[in-house]
Amino acid sequence: MSGTVPLREAALAAIADRLATQLPDVAVERARRAPVDTDAEPLPRLVVRGDDIEADDSQEPGRTHYRIGFGVSGFAAGALGAVAALPGQAAAQAACTPRVPDSELVRARTLVMSTNPTLPPLQFVNAQGQLQGMRIELGTEIARRLCLTPEYVRIEFSAMIPGLAARRWDMINTGIFYTEERARMMQMVRYENNAVAISAARGNPLNIRSERDLAGRTVGVELGGFEERRLREISQNLQNAGQRPINVRTFDNFAIAFQALRAGQVEAVTSIDAVAAEYDQRGEFPRVLHGLFPTPAAFAFRSRTLANEVSRVLLEMKADGSLDALFNRYGVTIADPTFAVVGPQ
Repeated sequence: MSGTVPLREAALAAIADRLATQLPDVAVERARRAPVDTDAEPLPRLVVRGDDIEADDSQEPGRTHYRIGFGVSGFAAGALGAVAALPGQAAAQAACTPRVPDSELVRARTLVMSTNPTLPPLQFVNAQGQLQGMRIELGTEIARRLCLTPEYVRIEFSAMIPGLAARRWDMINTGIFYTEERARMMQMVRYENNAVAISAARGNPLNIRSERDLAGRTVGVELGGFEERRLREISQNLQNAGQRPINVRTFDNFAIAFQALRAGQVEAVTSIDAVAAEYDQRGEFPRVLHGLFPTPAAFAFRSRTLANEVSRVLLEMKADGSLDALFNRYGVTIADPTFAVVGPQ
C-alpha cells in the first residue's frame, strides 16, 4: 500500500486546512508523533493523525475508492466542541466509544446508509453535488451520537431492500413507508409522518381536484414503492366504479418522474406530501391532492442491535429538543414518539 501514502497525506493536509480555516485561533498540526506539552506549548491546539487506508472496488465499476481513517486530538477546552460539528465528524469519533459493535455493521465504526436523493427538501443533492435535506441531517446526527462515521450510498429505491439483506448497507434512510409486510422482512423504526400526494402540470390545466379526476390520465411515479402501490389502488377503485383506469408510468426515481411532467410526457406525478409541497412552493407543479394514505415513514435495518441503538438515539434527541427543532425546520411531524423497533425477533 506504499503507493497510497501520498493519498493519505493529501487527505490529512486537506483536513488540517479545513480545521485551520474553521478555527483560525487554534493551532492545527498533522502527522505529529511527539506528545503535546500542554504546559509549554501554545494552546488551544489540535493534532490530526492518519489511521489505516482501505481500497474499495465495489462502489463503481472500473474505479477504486479509498477510505482513509483519521483522528483529531484536542488540547483545549471548547475547541473540541467546534470540531465535532464539522462535516466528517472525526473529532467526535476520536473522543467516544461506538455504541454498536463492528460485528453488527457492514464496515467497522461506520454507519452505511442508503438514500435516494431525489426528494427535496428531505433528501437531495445541491448544486455543489453535496447531499442535503432533513433525512440526511438526521442520519448524520444519529451516526455522530452512535460514535460512527456516516457514509451514504446513493441508489434507486428498488434496490434498497435487497441491498439491505445482502449487507451492502446498514440502514435504509430514504423515508421508506412502514408496512406490516416490510416489518416481517426487516427491523423498522417509525419516526416521521408521511402521506401520498399528487402534483399536476403547471397551472393545473386538467383541473385535478379529486381522485376521480385522475381517471384515464397518465400519471408518473417512482418504481417499486408505496406510492406506486397506492396509485394502482386508486386506479383499481376508479375501474371498479366504472371509470377508466389510470395509465401508470413508472420511473427509476421521483426526479425523473417530475422531469417527465415538465416535458409533458405525463399529466401528473404521485410522490409524497413534503416533496409535492416543495415543488408547489417553487411555483413549478401545484400540489393538487395531498394527505392520501397517511402512513409513517421509517428507518429500516438488518440488525436489531443497531435498530435498538438508533431508537435510543431518537429518544435522546426527542428529550433534548433537537429532533423537534429539526422537524420543525422542515415542517415534518413525529410519527411514533416511542420509536419502537418493529421486526422479526
